[in-house]
Amino acid sequence: MSIKSLAAKIFARKIYNQTLAWANKPVETQLEVFKNLIQNAKETQFGKDHHFESIKTFGDFQKNVPVRDYEDLKSYIEKVKLGEENILWKGKPLYFAKTSGTTSGAKYIPLTKESMPTHVNAARNAIFHYIHETGNADFVNGKMIFLQGSPILTEKHGIKFGRLSGIVAHFVPKYLQKNRMPSWETNCIEDWDTKVNAIVGETINENMSVISGIPSWVQMYFERLQEKSGGKKISEIFKNFNLFIYGGVNYEPYRAKFEQMIGKKVDSIELFPASEGFFAYQDSQKEKGMLLLLNSGIFYEFIKTDDFFNENPKRLTIGEVETGVNYALIVSTNAGLWSYNIGDTVQFTSLFPHRVIVSGRIKHYISAFGEHVIANEVENAMKEATTETHIVINEFTVAPQITPVDGLPYHEWFIEFEKEPDNIDTFAEAIDNSMRKQNIYYDDLITGNVLRKVVITKVSKNGFQEYMKSQGKLGGQNKIPRLSNNRDIADNLK
Repeated sequence: MSIKSLAAKIFARKIYNQTLAWANKPVETQLEVFKNLIQNAKETQFGKDHHFESIKTFGDFQKNVPVRDYEDLKSYIEKVKLGEENILWKGKPLYFAKTSGTTSGAKYIPLTKESMPTHVNAARNAIFHYIHETGNADFVNGKMIFLQGSPILTEKHGIKFGRLSGIVAHFVPKYLQKNRMPSWETNCIEDWDTKVNAIVGETINENMSVISGIPSWVQMYFERLQEKSGGKKISEIFKNFNLFIYGGVNYEPYRAKFEQMIGKKVDSIELFPASEGFFAYQDSQKEKGMLLLLNSGIFYEFIKTDDFFNENPKRLTIGEVETGVNYALIVSTNAGLWSYNIGDTVQFTSLFPHRVIVSGRIKHYISAFGEHVIANEVENAMKEATTETHIVINEFTVAPQITPVDGLPYHEWFIEFEKEPDNIDTFAEAIDNSMRKQNIYYDDLITGNVLRKVVITKVSKNGFQEYMKSQGKLGGQNKIPRLSNNRDIADNLK
């Protein structure tokens, strides 16, 4: 065992014990975070506008601070972007992480000197939890690749702007610098096609032990590696590759394709990072879900998705949640977000410790007929159908077809196959049966002849990549929504 591996194991034990200390007292931990946030923001413009000086309890906070999204916070953010201080958080943020997806175009999410370390420490701690549980630390001696956005930043009014993954690239610990790939120069390439080819050239002859990134873009990297190597399995190219770290989307729809490309099973660690905060990471290979980070400068609220669009939905704290219920995730952070709806929905898989899975997006659903279908359901259906039939898919998305040329309306599944089913109708039946088992509303609509069963539309090879490229969203943190309540993506794919 190398000195580096031994040191990693010792530090992993320390991180594990520190985690137990706060995970075993979730309510107390969150209360402490809540008090610190209110105290530190009392003298900000937002704090004064919302009477933080009078807030003593969570009930006071609820009365003073409504749930809001980016558009509701935008007037404050615009002042911060102009260099004004003490608006949402004390002083000025260090960075603005630029993201996409709102009706007004780009979002700019602040990152402060208090919030920035939590992004870095969470990713680090996820790896140390893996080392502590498995005893596997040999990978720290190999090369590690992190597929991410360009680290080139711009600066205005003393604040730097860039993509979150590019910003985080500036905070890679010194002990990982020699192991980290690709090179800085390659990481700065903006065009994703060019960048992936350059990464392949740099890494194909290296001792890669850890690979990290959004599954859809790692898949693209693997495909280019295989092309360059004459069709070799990834495990033949990288003999010591044994750990895949991912976030952004559910890995399960990609797992069969990955194992086929890699040529063996490898351990994986799931992360739940976002520009708004690093919320959770997989702390165990044996338990389902990711550990919700309750001590990272983020105060969490939860609203049941069934109640979310009501006029005054009940806002719950960590001590009031249940397992198996879909919640919209609301956060207040030491970057200056307050009762902010991040758009993701979660389910708790366990309490004490509190572990979650990401079940979808509050705006990414299908309910054209009152069926309330969420991402977690379509992903489970795809997993069941492909497991039963040994089919391999590259990517998929789902949209309603409300006005078909003939027949009843239906849910249309756009699927890019790597290995097609022998019988597409049987495959569609398997998906439909799984959906009906999971969602009683969908089952009622099928039974009542309001909807007909799932219709599958094949997407040509690299069709999803071409679509993302046409939208200017190829690579980086961008990903295809699993489902939507309109046909914007569907019509483009067609």
